[in-house]
Amino acid sequence: MSEATPIGPVTLEGGHVRLEPLDYDKHWDGLRAVALEPSLWAVTTSKVWDEPSLRRYFDAALADQRAGTMLPFVTIHRASGRVAGSTRFGNYAAAHKRVEIGWTWLGSEFQRTACNTEAKYLMFRHAFEVLGLQRVELKTSLVNEKSKAAMRRLGLVEEGVLRKHMINEDGAIRHSVFFSVIDDEWSAMKSRLELLLARS
Repeated sequence: MSEATPIGPVTLEGGHVRLEPLDYDKHWDGLRAVALEPSLWAVTTSKVWDEPSLRRYFDAALADQRAGTMLPFVTIHRASGRVAGSTRFGNYAAAHKRVEIGWTWLGSEFQRTACNTEAKYLMFRHAFEVLGLQRVELKTSLVNEKSKAAMRRLGLVEEGVLRKHMINEDGAIRHSVFFSVIDDEWSAMKSRLELLLARS
């Protein structure tokens, strides 16, 4: 069985957003300006409340990037040039042609816009058409109704709940809901996402 292409830093460009590999020198001020909203972290595994915790959050992502399993992006709102948020490829398993998309958040100003839809579109397209993967998975907390609704809206397949799947940084138990799309479904999903973006 041949492995998928190794994951590595890449910029993904769309009409609404540009996903740039995380670079502290370039992105820190913009990230700091949008990432410290408490509501962003209310139902996430990671808990960010100040600049040191935000730095630790991204340091962990960069460590996983060096290990070849993660690629953190900064989401740039193209019209304004401002940092809108962040997302990642993670848990990359080249031998199994699988990756996770997650760790996604947007500042409140950029929520309920085309930013999230296009970011997911760009990442799915890169995963299937460039990396040659056969599965992309996403997960969220069972209590994160906003995230679950967004995944359903994109047309992802809801696979089920992993009970007591994770422990949040604050010690709370998390049940995770898994969603996915596989390569056989990508063509139809691609058309669906392009239609959604055309209406944006």
